[in-house]
Amino acid sequence: MADDLKTTRLGVIPEPPFVMLPDPGAVFDRRAERLRFLADGSRLGPYLGFLAQIVACQAVLVRELAPVEPLPEDAVAQAIAGAMPPIDRMGLAEAPDLDAILDRLLERVAVVPMPDAADAARRALAGADREARTDILAQVLAGEVAGEDAGPALFAAAAVQVHASRLAATLDAKHLRPVRVGLCPCCGSRPASSIVVGDKRAEGARYAACGICCTLWNEVRIKCLACGTTKGISYRATGEDAVIKAEVCDECRSWVKILYATHDTALEPIADDVASLGLDILMADSDWRRAGFDPFLTGV
Repeated sequence: MADDLKTTRLGVIPEPPFVMLPDPGAVFDRRAERLRFLADGSRLGPYLGFLAQIVACQAVLVRELAPVEPLPEDAVAQAIAGAMPPIDRMGLAEAPDLDAILDRLLERVAVVPMPDAADAARRALAGADREARTDILAQVLAGEVAGEDAGPALFAAAAVQVHASRLAATLDAKHLRPVRVGLCPCCGSRPASSIVVGDKRAEGARYAACGICCTLWNEVRIKCLACGTTKGISYRATGEDAVIKAEVCDECRSWVKILYATHDTALEPIADDVASLGLDILMADSDWRRAGFDPFLTGV
């Protein structure tokens, strides 16, 4: 019997893959399309439409760039053996490749219609010295963005996603192992959200979605993605039939969104996270803190 199959009382079913590595071009294409759809008729329409154009620029950029140099095999093997993510996420802040990608992205998005404040943030980041740019990139990579830096951080995050997703795509999914509950096995980031997939390879399985390198990794359902407990888990939503809920943990007083693609296959972990801002507003008045990090929500 194949290694990826297991026997149950119902017969033989696929074992969900631990990791689904990104195909960056396809990821950004689908995200841009979903954002355009969500923008139509939404009170968040202007912002969602703006993001759709930024993500479309990401999709074009990943196809223009020369192939990324894979991470050294020995370094990857050593990281995995030590239960560490093979991508040194924080080290990327000073990577010349990322700085060059940021320049190209800022040039490409210059033609995107945007509010004056956003354009000012773009121009400020384009003209910033290396130290200031590195600081903004480091905030995004750490998942902790200062309020006054939210504007330039959005553009920095777009460049980070391009670079990190291309690096993640060079890894071998078969060799990757869990790092820690709720941390991306490729780059060690916190998830932006999680999604119960309708994919035939893993139907009904829950995957955490990295907002940095766009990797999806399998996490069991009804478990806190911040502390790992299975106790005191409950759900909050804005309506009875909601396909997006807040998975709430009473142990560490945190929450992460969970999207049910089994009920709506069009759901996309980043686009729908942003579009469901009403849930964030609902939870902002609660005693729980958001544990997930979505770089496109830092300034909203």
